[in-house]
Amino acid sequence: MFETPDIYTLVAGTSEGTSKLGAFDNAILKAGVGNTNLIKLSSILPPKAVFKQKIVYPRGVLVPIAYGSISSDKKGEIIAAAVAIAISVEEGFGVIMEHSGATSAKNAEETVIRMAEDAMKHRNIEIKEIISKSSEHTVENFGCAFAAVPMWYSNLL
Repeated sequence: MFETPDIYTLVAGTSEGTSKLGAFDNAILKAGVGNTNLIKLSSILPPKAVFKQKIVYPRGVLVPIAYGSISSDKKGEIIAAAVAIAISVEEGFGVIMEHSGATSAKNAEETVIRMAEDAMKHRNIEIKEIISKSSEHTVENFGCAFAAVPMWYSNLL
């Protein structure tokens, strides 16, 4: 059985690489999660999870994370990734939404905020706040934009 994470942060990074995968690897390094094993989650923030400005992860650990990313090899293309969390009034339960595409960071962020609002509306949950983060990159050769909500365990800090 998995333990439920109780802390989270928002991160983002962009980068070039010698391949699409290399660009992704460099972007997650810039975001601060590149020396870990990412376990991609669906989009729920556990109740009572606490926001931390920064989480330093031990190398090689399994990090639960919700993320959006896009890699491209189209020179001059603008790519962006964004995440948003709608946090409830009660217990701090939240919904995380991710979006990435050939768009601006502003458009990606507006999209995920609307998605987060809609997800809470369908759950009939009142929103206390929405927080978001985005990244934008103009591709030179192989580029990547990445935005994420990594989670962790306060007892392991």
